[in-house]
Amino acid sequence: MQTVKIHTSQNIEIDYEVAGLGERVLARIVDIGVFMGITYALYFIIIFFFIATVQNFKGDSIPIALIILGSIYSLIIVFYDLIAEIFFNGQSVGKYALKIKVVSINGTRPSFGQFLLRWVFRLIDFVVTFGVGAIISVAVSEKKQRIGDLVAGTTVIKTTPKAQLSDLVFDYQNDEYEPVFSNVAELKDSDITLIHEVISNFKSTGNSQLIYDMAIRVKEHLNVSIPPQMNEYDFLLTIVKDYSHVAARMGV
Repeated sequence: MQTVKIHTSQNIEIDYEVAGLGERVLARIVDIGVFMGITYALYFIIIFFFIATVQNFKGDSIPIALIILGSIYSLIIVFYDLIAEIFFNGQSVGKYALKIKVVSINGTRPSFGQFLLRWVFRLIDFVVTFGVGAIISVAVSEKKQRIGDLVAGTTVIKTTPKAQLSDLVFDYQNDEYEPVFSNVAELKDSDITLIHEVISNFKSTGNSQLIYDMAIRVKEHLNVSIPPQMNEYDFLLTIVKDYSHVAARMGV
């Protein structure tokens, strides 16, 4: 499984899985569906213009309307991916639906130049090679990159973390249990999800630096100290346990 490291807002590096060929193809199918929707909408607009101009005996307006609508449609088709990815954080409608997005190979948001490069090379990926070039490139490249990605230094990742809050098992402790860190309620669900993601990454990679960095962030945020008998890993496990207890009690 290929991954790309993403810096979170807490300055923690998390490995996100690179999107596979299947997700990218499905995202493109969704985008094609969007184009078809736009096409049908334009057909209805053209029919409306036709009826309106015929009824008002302004036949000269028909070709003008067709030229304007055709130009608008062409601009949408040509620049759709570029504009969407620049203004919507690396996502088109299809990518958003499939929960994937474009990122730099180092995990940062691509620059305008990178977005532009991968858009320009769509000519090779999808026009010159009829899509075959893109498919082969994604299938064989290490980071699942099409030709435009290889040139621009980008790839496409899955935006859904491997661990979701709903996946965490929050066992409600009995009323006699007292959380070790009483101010754990200051954390958010997203914080606990990130902590669990860090723990999962540590288990799969053995990268203890993730644990140390996350523990420091949590310590500073809650303004607490780790007890002498507790290491950083146990500290994070206790934070998750305390939070689950507090959250369960609040939901009762």
